Amino acid sequence: MTSDADRKSILDLARRTIFAAASGEELPSVPEGGVFRRAGGAFVTIMKNGSLRGCIGHFVGTGSLGSTIIEMAASAATGDPRFSPVEPREVDDLEIDISLLSPMVPASPEDVIPGEHGVYMKFGFKSGTLLPQVATEAGWDRETFLTHTCLKAGLPHDCWKREGLQIFTYTAEVFGESEQGTGSVT
Repeated sequence: MTSDADRKSILDLARRTIFAAASGEELPSVPEGGVFRRAGGAFVTIMKNGSLRGCIGHFVGTGSLGSTIIEMAASAATGDPRFSPVEPREVDDLEIDISLLSPMVPASPEDVIPGEHGVYMKFGFKSGTLLPQVATEAGWDRETFLTHTCLKAGLPHDCWKREGLQIFTYTAEVFGESEQGTGSVT
């Protein structure tokens, strides 16, 4: 588990990065030491008025956790193809969540525990993932969670029952500004 002080530092770095990316400014430098030096994957989720505004992540990270948070926060703000880029005037209205990921492990459908596991599926050249909190927020059981992960990957809804599909699970330490008090950069 990450300490409250480290969580606050990670969220602050993500918010400063989102503001810089939205403003076309230079991204923050990777902080030295502490939690920012450790390795690992992370997703940065941006919400606005309770709706998804951007979410990008990397399973294994891009070097240190600090560099991963900076890269994912900038990408969530300006590079999520589902949304237009975040504009500077929106930043104060955004809420940020961070998911720090465990390593992925190969799994079978019956191994998946909704709310505890995130699922990554791969079949041929198609792949997709849903974070652990998605099943909890939607109230999905195992089959529904697997079905939606298939759809997210662009696969048939029942692909999770097919031979040749690769399934991996992972866990996530999830925290956000709603727990810390939303911050402002401007």
